[in-house]
Order: sequence, then C-alpha cells, then structure tokens
Amino acid sequence: MITVFTFLEKIKMDSTEFVRRDLVNLINEKVKSSDDTTERERLEKEHGQVWDTQELQEEYKVNAFLAPFVEVTRLSDGQRGLLTFQHMPRFYFNFTF
Repeated sequence: MITVFTFLEKIKMDSTEFVRRDLVNLINEKVKSSDDTTERERLEKEHGQVWDTQELQEEYKVNAFLAPFVEVTRLSDGQRGLLTFQHMPRFYFNFTF
C-alpha cells in the first residue's frame, strides 16, 4: 500500500513552484486585452522583442517549459537561454541567457 508520505517521497518537489506560480499570476494580471495586436504592442513597449508561437519556433528550439519560463536554444547561434511567456494571448518575451 502506498501512503501519501511514500508517494510524496517519490516525487521530487520543485522548490521554485510557489514563486513561479506567483510570477504566472503577476504576468497574467498585466494582460490588458485579448486582442493579439493590442497585447503584443503592450509587451513590446515593456520588454522589446516579442514572439508568438510560430515566430518562437522559427527562431528557437524549445528545450523545456517551466511556467512562466521556457528554456530555448537560439537557432542562429546556438545560444541557450530563457524566455518568459504569458498564457493568453500566448506571447514569449524577455530573452535572457
């Protein structure tokens, strides 16, 4: 019989989960419009370059998601880094390495 304790022992707890959940909430609270154009313009003013999902796939290889971040490799030069993303409308921004 598996108890809750033994089950939790088998799962590696993510020490960043609560901080990341707070960040997801903060990012999604800033969304001003469900209109892609309006929201892209807002993000570009705040963060510079912004990618939608298709643009992301054209410029980056996605290695992993850990909301609100995505680990990527830039295809042009192999530089690995992180992008931040918001859920709806889905945009990626703030490339850091």
